[in-house]
Amino acid sequence: KPQEKPKDSGKVTITKTFDFAGEEIKVTKEVDSNSKEAKSFLKQQEKLQSAAPASLPTVSGVKRPSGMSSLLGKIGAKKQKMSTLEKSKLDWESFKEEEGIVEELAIHNRGKDGYIERKAFLERVDHRQFEIERDIRLSRMKP
Repeated sequence: KPQEKPKDSGKVTITKTFDFAGEEIKVTKEVDSNSKEAKSFLKQQEKLQSAAPASLPTVSGVKRPSGMSSLLGKIGAKKQKMSTLEKSKLDWESFKEEEGIVEELAIHNRGKDGYIERKAFLERVDHRQFEIERDIRLSRMKP
């Protein structure tokens, strides 16, 4: 079930519970309070809070059957399922934060240190080396 913890810095912490391989996984995400995700989350929280008073007992103290069924429905509600790819992505993100390598990976993946740039450089060098060797072979051949 999502929960909200407002902060002073204009951030909203959203906690969602997922079901993955029979385990309960809690995902906590911090977003700006002005983002679409935060606004939709706050609206959802307001709907849940406005629906909660409707399930309270009546004035006579007898609970309505619909109120009980709605409470049981909330308790027994199925958790949202999480795929293996989503779980792997979540694990990778948490690993990067624990190890403190987020900035290092960002720097490494752009510019001259990036994998694609290195591969392109190696291909250019290989092609240039081939041309040099070809020119040497052709110059040694006698017409």
